[in-house]
Amino acid sequence: MSSGQDTADAHRSHEHADGARLDAAVSVLALLADRTRLALMRELAAGEADVSTLTEATGAPRTSVSQHLAKLRLAGLVTARKDGRRVVYAVRHGHLRRLVDEVLSAADHQIRALPPHD
Repeated sequence: MSSGQDTADAHRSHEHADGARLDAAVSVLALLADRTRLALMRELAAGEADVSTLTEATGAPRTSVSQHLAKLRLAGLVTARKDGRRVVYAVRHGHLRRLVDEVLSAADHQIRALPPHD
């Protein structure tokens, strides 16, 4: 195999990996683009909670909260564990916590016309 072929194969491999990465990111952002799911993630970013707590905190109907949590869990964004008769949910990892925090901070800047910063 020629050096040029090696370079072309490496480039295609990188494009494929980058495409998969972008697709996964789009999936996460699409899930978070729902008001109820974003509110649930905001609450869970502050700590673990069960459906009753999340229902009260978000003001969404219990059945809706349960359905949204199922989607978030299926997508791997939240975890669930049994605690007696309750199921307790948590954000899967810090990247998601920071993503939710950053998008809400960006929204604060937009709403309050705050100056940009790093």
